[in-house]
Amino acid sequence: MTEPTMVKAKGDGVDIQLAVWEGDGENILCIHGLSANCRCWDRIVSGLEPEFRVLAMDLRGRGLSDKPPTGYSIDQHAKDVLAVLKDQGLTTITLMGHSLGAYVSLAFAAHYPTLVNKLILVDGGGSLPDVQWDKIEQAIKPSIDRLGQVFPSYEDYTAPLKLAPFLKPWTGFLETYFRYEIDEIDGGVRSRTPAGPIREEVANIRRLDASLMYPKIACPVLLLRATEGMLSNEDMVLPADRANRMVREIAHAKSVDLPGTNHYSILFGENEVRDRTILAFLGAISPSVSLP
Repeated sequence: MTEPTMVKAKGDGVDIQLAVWEGDGENILCIHGLSANCRCWDRIVSGLEPEFRVLAMDLRGRGLSDKPPTGYSIDQHAKDVLAVLKDQGLTTITLMGHSLGAYVSLAFAAHYPTLVNKLILVDGGGSLPDVQWDKIEQAIKPSIDRLGQVFPSYEDYTAPLKLAPFLKPWTGFLETYFRYEIDEIDGGVRSRTPAGPIREEVANIRRLDASLMYPKIACPVLLLRATEGMLSNEDMVLPADRANRMVREIAHAKSVDLPGTNHYSILFGENEVRDRTILAFLGAISPSVSLP
């Protein structure tokens, strides 16, 4: 795949970093998860270019975007998306969001329905009870705890990550993603994403009732769901019953399970069903993959 062009865009009072893969078709804006960055989309983008022009943003507080000390919520990210679209001269957009990015995509489509052509929600967007959030927080705790820590080298930074069962197999896409994630500083390397914004984000998303957004979504929606948890099947980010509720309550929603995937491999792993399902939903190929 080609390397993206890195572009600064104006968000809602902050500068937002974009990775842009040029293509001939419609514009797709990709929104990453909680502590991720714009390069988490490289694998999926490799199946979209050159048919589409893909933009992936670093949310505020992540990657190379500005990092104000506070102000991290789903609605604030939606305001940043609106500002980025205006900055880039885009009047409508297809949104693809993973995890937290799925909630941001839903919020944007609920607030600005006339601006959204389609939504692709990757393992996120469910209305979850507190007990499920507790399990998810426990699973991602090591990822959050590493933020702000200084490691002697990139190899030391990634050594525990390479042992994580949900990041196997380790691929070149993961290598690109984590190399983008780190800053080289005196004494070693650390994540570009500080812990404070992520902890604020977690607290805010737990207060969100995503189901209130479902009746407001007017565009077609494709929901891609991982069938395995991160550490166990108890910590799924989108359990089957929550995905089924989304299909019932979002007017034009379809859900596709991707067997054998977890919350991370659904993004980083090779998956022909995922790629063909996305292309069929976008109208780039005939829907040979059966969609509900």
